[in-house]
Amino acid sequence: MRKILFLCIAMSASGLWAQDSTLVIGLKETPPFVVRELEDRPTGLSYRFWELIDDQVAAKVKYRWFDDVETMLSAIARNEVDLSINPITVTEQRMDSLDFSQPYFISGTAMVRRSESAWKVFLDNFFSKQFFSAITILLGIILIFGILVWVFERRKPDGNQFRKNWRGIMDGFWWSAVTMTTVGYGDKSPETTGGRTVAFIWMFTAILLISGLTAGVASALTVKSIESKIETVEDLRRFKTGTIAATGTAEYLSNYGLPNEYYSSVEEGFAALRSEEIDVFIFDRPVLRFYLETGLNQDLVLDERNLKTDYYSFTYPKDSPLRDALDPKIVQALKSDSWNFILRKASSVGDN
Repeated sequence: MRKILFLCIAMSASGLWAQDSTLVIGLKETPPFVVRELEDRPTGLSYRFWELIDDQVAAKVKYRWFDDVETMLSAIARNEVDLSINPITVTEQRMDSLDFSQPYFISGTAMVRRSESAWKVFLDNFFSKQFFSAITILLGIILIFGILVWVFERRKPDGNQFRKNWRGIMDGFWWSAVTMTTVGYGDKSPETTGGRTVAFIWMFTAILLISGLTAGVASALTVKSIESKIETVEDLRRFKTGTIAATGTAEYLSNYGLPNEYYSSVEEGFAALRSEEIDVFIFDRPVLRFYLETGLNQDLVLDERNLKTDYYSFTYPKDSPLRDALDPKIVQALKSDSWNFILRKASSVGDN
């Protein structure tokens, strides 16, 4: 094989390739870049780009399909496959055992999250554990001051505002709540010295409590809003994350101690999002967009920000002479009107 490849290189300068040589191209289905049709025929954006180069190559081409990227890359590293036209992201770890071509597509690593209405987000943030804890404490304080005022007022012989039995405690609770909110119905008011002393203390205490409660709720809503935002990969540590195993995204996230879960496909990752097994699914933006736009995924949303920029390249065995032979042709194809037309037509891919 090496002898044939060197012959190809030697003849590439004149635009000719050995007629009897065969290039084995590894493929793994990755819509919209590589799609497996009937009889294992490839199509997709990466294949369309390869066709622009294939027209200049006289060598025979044989396609070999793989079930996962890791197996395909291992076959390339062992020289069982001459190259792959899949959208493979260039990473430092992969460069140790593989060579890469001139990038032919620039994209980014993006995030998909569950789509939630503004009302749902507000209600989830508002009725939080902290909120209910604050309300419980407040009701307890209201009850305490209601009981205190009842203790004094129930002794008044001709008083009928605060009954002497347990119902009087409810009278005190009602008075305490009305006083705290400054509604001032006037249906109940303490008449004894002790009751009025309790009322005086409660008036000022209630002002402080209401101010503190308002500030606490506002602060909780603000914190919740900030915590839900993801600006950098470091912010992902607050969430349960997932991606596809043995990919460039998985390698990138592993440098930050992420992700929490690995999946074999985008569909499996989306299912994990819906079941709330994870909060964020992370992968290549064009692939995520393809699945979101072609499936029933209105309950999921693609984040506008990219965590990082990705460069898609052809993949070769280490020190493969094919890289030097194909790079000029890749650059030529990138500048062609045909490739620009393909990109414009493939509007669902975007972000090039």
